[in-house]
Amino acid sequence: MVRDSKRLPNVQNVPDSSPTKTRVAVLADSDTRWKWGALTALRIAPESAVHGYLLWGRATPTARQLAEVGAEAEDLTEINAVDFLAEQGRRASGENAELPPFDVLVLSCVGGTTQAMLHGLARVWEGAERRPVVVTGYVGVVYEKLSDGLLLRHGADLVLANSPYDVRRFREIYDGVGAGSGSVTPCALPFLGGTAHDPGPAARGERPTRVVFAVQPSVPEGRAERAYLLGRAMAHARRHPDREVVLKLRSKPSEHTTHIEELPYQRLAERAKEEWPGNFSLAYGNMGEVLDTTDLLVTVSSTAALESLERSIPTAVLTDLGVREPLGNHYFIGSGCLASWDEIDDGLIPTPDPGWLADQGITRGASSVESGFTAARGRLAALLDERARAGLPPLAPYYTTRTAPGYLPRLLARHGLDPKGEPLADQPTNASDAGLRGASKKLLRRTARGAYRAGAQRVAPLIRRWGQL
Repeated sequence: MVRDSKRLPNVQNVPDSSPTKTRVAVLADSDTRWKWGALTALRIAPESAVHGYLLWGRATPTARQLAEVGAEAEDLTEINAVDFLAEQGRRASGENAELPPFDVLVLSCVGGTTQAMLHGLARVWEGAERRPVVVTGYVGVVYEKLSDGLLLRHGADLVLANSPYDVRRFREIYDGVGAGSGSVTPCALPFLGGTAHDPGPAARGERPTRVVFAVQPSVPEGRAERAYLLGRAMAHARRHPDREVVLKLRSKPSEHTTHIEELPYQRLAERAKEEWPGNFSLAYGNMGEVLDTTDLLVTVSSTAALESLERSIPTAVLTDLGVREPLGNHYFIGSGCLASWDEIDDGLIPTPDPGWLADQGITRGASSVESGFTAARGRLAALLDERARAGLPPLAPYYTTRTAPGYLPRLLARHGLDPKGEPLADQPTNASDAGLRGASKKLLRRTARGAYRAGAQRVAPLIRRWGQL
């Protein structure tokens, strides 16, 4: 069952007529992961025709979110996990001319979903002469659940590491459990680059110095901490009336991103609307476009800090709430970017450490960002050649019912699969969704998604607050 198959506003519909194009599919489960997956596909396979699949769930991006991302694709389809696997099986078989096989499949999903897809794909591709090359990785800074997330991604042909630092960590973990680290491939974040910072306009008084506070959906979590950070941003605007302070938001209250945002900053800001200084404002939009006119980026631990540092924009990673693992700002220890709002108020401009930047794959114009994709392009080309000559070996994730019998079956069941990677008996099929019954199920799923979002974002936080009384 393909749910609401449609072309969406952000998609550049380019006819896929060239037989020389590498056919790439990208499966994503949120707006940020779609951005990473689609842009990565276009970087490591520049002549590719990208076909997008959005996995149905709580974080399925809206048309507005997709338009904001702006990544190109031939088409974009919403689908559930079981039907995605079934379609990939039909494509790999080559039996249906209307469903040509893909050459590359990018799994741009959370770790558990990636692992379930690896097991499901291993099943549907059994006996296939030419299965696609499977690629996966992370959308940004990896500061938590490193071993868990990495082992859930093991089994892909390429596990992309965004920096020399990540390459070392990834290989150490895979080798340490005996999984083999040959799949770990150096790469770069696909959204790095852009116009380098030019301090001239602000210095000459052509426009105000622009301070952008890039907020995150889940860091920090508590109302008091989020209200504190919002208050400090407003206070900075009041203290520096010659500056423009922008609160950069990730999503609207009705939308989800990779992480659930239980208490959106814009709601806190609206409640304090009367306190807004005249030089304080909220902003949505593409992060790259916002950075084009940013003179100082402030964040707790957002990957936007790496985008900012690549452009040589002064960047401050806040220490106000401590330097703690749950906040993710511990990742920036040694960067030279740690600072508090008090220090920023007093005029501090952090100076990043060159060695730390290099280890994070930040070139700051010293070399082309494109060079960061050289190794991945070469490795992908070699695998595509192997696929064409003799076919690729079956997918072999580290987690099996032998290595993780108390973990893997439960994980697969959450995605509608049994321990063999086959659909559970109660999963819907194409046939069962035919006609009026299918239309009813589609309507029910739309309603369920809306109810889930409302429950996750409004009801659940309220219940938790009641529990704290």
